[in-house]
Amino acid sequence: MGWETDVDEEQIRRERGKARALRKQNWWKNRIDKGICHYCGKSVTPKDLTLDHVVPLARGGRSTKGNCVPACKACNNQKKISCRWNGMSIYNDWRSKRNQTSSKLWVPCPDHT
Repeated sequence: MGWETDVDEEQIRRERGKARALRKQNWWKNRIDKGICHYCGKSVTPKDLTLDHVVPLARGGRSTKGNCVPACKACNNQKKISCRWNGMSIYNDWRSKRNQTSSKLWVPCPDHT
């Protein structure tokens, strides 16, 4: 599977606009009303969930229902760190903890496959 990494700013801007529109849909409101983080599986208040792109926009990800998940701020920030740095130990520690707390699949950034 190839990963698109040469994404222009115009495409990212369009996808961010689509993400804003997704946040207004009942589909998204129903997802965050459950109050469950996609990555760690913990219960959090809906206002503390963020819309996270599983495949980041900068790596060619799209703002679609299949690529957007609710994430707690801690997981979203940790994912950003693991995608930016080549810190495999940080990533693996987090992934191991994640796999112990939930059965959901963690989809890593392409740099970490």
